[in-house]
Amino acid sequence: MQLLTTAEASDYLRIKERKLYELVAEQAIPCTKVTGKWLFPRADLDRWLLAGMARPMGVIAADPPPIVGGSHDPLLQWALAESRAGLAILPEGSEAGYRRFLRGEVTAVAIHFHDLEDPLADANIAVVSQEPTLYDAVLIHFCARDQGILVARGNPLGLASLSDVMRVGARVAVRPEGAGAQQLLLALLKRDGLSERSLGQTVLAPTGPDIAQAIRGGHADCGIATRAVAAAAGVDFLHLMTERFDLLMRQRDSYRPPLQTLRRLIETPLMAGRAAELGGLDVSQAGRVRWAP
Repeated sequence: MQLLTTAEASDYLRIKERKLYELVAEQAIPCTKVTGKWLFPRADLDRWLLAGMARPMGVIAADPPPIVGGSHDPLLQWALAESRAGLAILPEGSEAGYRRFLRGEVTAVAIHFHDLEDPLADANIAVVSQEPTLYDAVLIHFCARDQGILVARGNPLGLASLSDVMRVGARVAVRPEGAGAQQLLLALLKRDGLSERSLGQTVLAPTGPDIAQAIRGGHADCGIATRAVAAAAGVDFLHLMTERFDLLMRQRDSYRPPLQTLRRLIETPLMAGRAAELGGLDVSQAGRVRWAP
């Protein structure tokens, strides 16, 4: 990482140091303070410049509504409320939210994609890096989440794997097509040489908490969701894997107050404490830029 001093940054940006300090005071420019001195990561300055780049008439996109779409996550829901960033949440699954983001209908989108050929592959980066219209986007890590099979308390059917689910004909609560958890289910089935058609009776559940409630209510025997969802609902959890849960946003929006406010919160001990309370969440890399063009 190349860090610029105040003098170097002002020279690089071709502005006076006084103006640079004004931007720092307004929290309008990426910077960090070390032993009393301000330092400016050059890579972040470059992204900041690109985010504010003017484009020809007719090309500039309208500001999206202050909504975070995509996948549901209890820690994200808490962070949006706790940060008071003025951002609403629209949980509808990774793929539906991603499409909405590309249409400019949300400010950011929470994603956890899975590759059907390799459940452990970094599918989030694979998906966004192939989309040409994301030339001005940035992918921010939010957390790593334990994903697994939710079952009723005491695991009455004795399930330990997806093969067991098939063997006993368990009723499975499934997510809508395109949801990250549903992609994971299909990928794991394919890895184990199983077919979606082999699933027994299925119950459609819009979100992870809906899967947990279907199990608690006796409408389903199992389903794929996170450890945090299982703990909150009081059902048992069988670990399958740990996945990356990221936020995708335009670089322009990433430096504006709503997302800046959210990003400041997710790197705090308060966020780490809440993650520990929920369980099955690793926020040690929260806020890290995972991908930018």
